[in-house]
Amino acid sequence: MRNGKGGAAVTDGATGDRAEQRAAGNRAEQREATRRALLAEGRRRFAEDGYHGVVLAEVARAAGVTKGAAYHHFDSKVGLFRAVVAEVQGELGDRVAAAADEETDPWEQFRAGCRAFLAAGADPAVRRIVLVDAPTVLGWEEWRALDEESSARHLTEALEGLVEAGVVTAQPVEPLARLLSGAMNEAALWLARSDEPEALERTVDALDGLLSGIRREKE
Repeated sequence: MRNGKGGAAVTDGATGDRAEQRAAGNRAEQREATRRALLAEGRRRFAEDGYHGVVLAEVARAAGVTKGAAYHHFDSKVGLFRAVVAEVQGELGDRVAAAADEETDPWEQFRAGCRAFLAAGADPAVRRIVLVDAPTVLGWEEWRALDEESSARHLTEALEGLVEAGVVTAQPVEPLARLLSGAMNEAALWLARSDEPEALERTVDALDGLLSGIRREKE
């Protein structure tokens, strides 16, 4: 602060800039908090009620924000759903990677990641949002693109590593990854609907039988 003409106090430029930066930071934090609240409430409702049972205005009201704020952040219910799908799929990819990292043997890492993906079908958010509604609401191409950024990418990378290490018979990885990804998506959906206590173990056993066909025999 300094005195201006007539002794009046004025704010210097640096202090004013800092104040503006703090105000901008607070607004950014508020916008992010609003976005997170909408995502959390949207995720809960999409998992419980399915896409067609959710009303965006009700999501906004439950999140404590206006309907206009919801449209500002996501444009539409589809936009909110798309963001929720991306979030859930990203978490699923992290879950698969974390399970693989707990093992040291490359083949066991691969199996652990596959098992984690199959087990994730028991999560209501994964089952309803990612496996059931997303392909229909977003369309197959967009759903596949989102899947590529999460679990499918980890699957492809794991297979490439196994081929390079000589654990899996040398072959084109892209079609193999697509085949395994589709099979595991269907299996995860079946597991989510199954009430058999040993369903996961049976599915993992079936997957092991399938994978044995691509594993290179030790010499």
